[in-house]
Amino acid sequence: MTKLFEPVGVGAWTLRNRIVMAPMTRNRATPFGVPTEDMATYYGQRATAGLIITEGTQPSPVGQGYMNTPGLHTPRQRAGWARVAEAVHAGGGLVVGQLMHAGRISHPDNKHGAETVAPSALAAPGAMFTAGGARPHPVPRALGTDELGSVVQEFADAAIAARRAGLDGVELHAANGYLLHQFLSPSTNHRDDAYGGDPEARSRFVVDAVRAVSEAIGPDRVGVRISPGAALHGIQEDDHHETAATYQALVDALSRLGVAYLHTIGDPAGSLLSDLRSRFHGPTVVNTGWEPVTDAEIATDLLGRGLADLVAVGRPYIANPDLVHRWRTGGPLNQPDPATFYGGDAAGFTDYPALGATADAS
Repeated sequence: MTKLFEPVGVGAWTLRNRIVMAPMTRNRATPFGVPTEDMATYYGQRATAGLIITEGTQPSPVGQGYMNTPGLHTPRQRAGWARVAEAVHAGGGLVVGQLMHAGRISHPDNKHGAETVAPSALAAPGAMFTAGGARPHPVPRALGTDELGSVVQEFADAAIAARRAGLDGVELHAANGYLLHQFLSPSTNHRDDAYGGDPEARSRFVVDAVRAVSEAIGPDRVGVRISPGAALHGIQEDDHHETAATYQALVDALSRLGVAYLHTIGDPAGSLLSDLRSRFHGPTVVNTGWEPVTDAEIATDLLGRGLADLVAVGRPYIANPDLVHRWRTGGPLNQPDPATFYGGDAAGFTDYPALGATADAS
């Protein structure tokens, strides 16, 4: 288990261990997307992670998907993130903001009436939870080719705001069926311009966004998250050849850009993720998905087999702010309460106890 607690260089940073707090939506921001003091406490409590990746954060009003998610496009939001950064840094930690434009996974009721946009005018299946109950996902407006540059700039502006707030960098969320993933998948991208029609074209918008963000804050402070083949939010990537070609084009471009890390969701021993890892000339962060829940034994095995450089951990971090200490000492784990995962107050958010010993800061 020693390697799990070893420091590692990733981009501009030296991480004190290889345990990454995965991004997890918690819906505790204000209705105007401002991070709260409770959020600063929550992230500060978990500062012993090698790296914290925040919950998905919209780069613009249009980019919001869910209720009470934070943004990075107003001065008040930036001030809220500054409190988060200060709390994490006070604990000796590092934190990057995950930039997530939800695209068609949204509803105007959750974003003060703002429109919903996507690569193509195709509604997502299912419904979005709103204050008024579940609402069907609306048919999004397809973004015009001449608009794409302005959306790319929203990502760059949000990255600049993140750095000004004191966050250590950003991760672009190109996974789980949100806007960047919607461009990658042929099931959600029916475009006939330079941004659709073949694997390289479908990857172009993501590459443009990553390039703009890298130019704005430096590629060594930028990570990218992908979930090839994940059937989430109506995404279909079941043609193996087509999926492989799309993500090969994307990862080759990311490697040339020199971004800090690649964050993958899925079985890292599978043929596609193994190939993508070999193509990427930098550290990889692995999240195995939803089942089984990653524990210290699984994380150690992934590192030992060379399937990852770092391991992203989700639900155990909700209930165990001192997870690094508990894993290092073999201490018992608190169990998370799913009823408090999304929305609410401090209950199930900042009130999970640490062990009696001081959390291990190494």
